[in-house]
Amino acid sequence: MKRILVVDDSATMRKMVIASLRDLTNVTFQEAGNGLEAIEQLAVAPFDLMILDLNMPDMHGLEVLRFVLGHPSYNATPIVILTTKGDEGSRSEAIQAGASCYLTKPFEPRSLSSQVHDLLTH
Repeated sequence: MKRILVVDDSATMRKMVIASLRDLTNVTFQEAGNGLEAIEQLAVAPFDLMILDLNMPDMHGLEVLRFVLGHPSYNATPIVILTTKGDEGSRSEAIQAGASCYLTKPFEPRSLSSQVHDLLTH
């Protein structure tokens, strides 16, 4: 079973993301409402992929991205950024920091599912 962590401060958005990925087989989902929760969950058990919002309280998504990819135990974890920030500066900064892909909200469920499927199978 592949494990996906969905990190967003909006419970509704987390549910929408998970619903969009229900067609994936052999996948389980965990949720985190902020970056600190995400790091705590990662410390308990690693994930095969993370879907991460940028604008969150406590810890910005870019900080989470840099922490995860800077840690030797987690640095191969694919991270999908899913955010409302559609500007080129934010996109460029996330990709340079190591994000696997960058999608903006509102998102197309099939596009998200396709990206996640590709990242989990490579």
